[in-house]
Amino acid sequence: MVAIIAGTKAETIIPILRKIPEKLRKKVTEITLDMAGNMSLIAKKCFPRATQVTDRFHVQQLALEAVQEMRVEYRWEALDAENEALEQAKATQSEYESPVLSNGDTLKQLLARSRYVLYKKPGDWTESQRERATLLFDRYPDLKKAYDLSQALSQIFENTTDKLYGLARLAKWHEKVRQCGFKAFNTVAHSIQNHYETILNYFDNRSTNASAESFNAKIKAFRAQFRGVRNVEFFLYRLTQLYA
Repeated sequence: MVAIIAGTKAETIIPILRKIPEKLRKKVTEITLDMAGNMSLIAKKCFPRATQVTDRFHVQQLALEAVQEMRVEYRWEALDAENEALEQAKATQSEYESPVLSNGDTLKQLLARSRYVLYKKPGDWTESQRERATLLFDRYPDLKKAYDLSQALSQIFENTTDKLYGLARLAKWHEKVRQCGFKAFNTVAHSIQNHYETILNYFDNRSTNASAESFNAKIKAFRAQFRGVRNVEFFLYRLTQLYA
């Protein structure tokens, strides 16, 4: 059974899901979801016997976004420094040239072009990305620590199969975050603390939303090709023909 419901409000979704016979809903044993409160409420109200599993990729995404937040802050600092240097050059009627690094980037370019480097694992870097990462981390050691924290979190989910061991590794990761003192990562750690039970449920069956997220991405890409949807019924028909 497939249902497409507009929006994510619990008060809209719950009545629709409750149209499914209760006997069938009670057969659902596990649900993967993000950390939004409305999703947890929907699962609890409609599928009371199902174990809720916080999707690992949503947890990892928080850490990746924390790294990017730090990168962007450093980029703004670099832009401010360059603007100040340009103003001083104008005031002294001298010419200013941005220092160029060994890979041909200026500092602000290094920070801008490192975006995708910080999303990847070191083993997936190209040679140019590896050189860029070395330059970046030499100049911003805190960014290296933040990147290592995000990679360590991913490794916990990838390499752990036991729930108790997963709890221990997450606790050690949380302590590393506390020691680093990065505001963005403290927020990530608190989010994990608030959802630790459903996050740990991942280690039982290693269930994720990966297939659903992939399908959602395909729908968005398909919709973007036509710059929106005018005829919803025909759009859904095309989707079933392409992906069903």
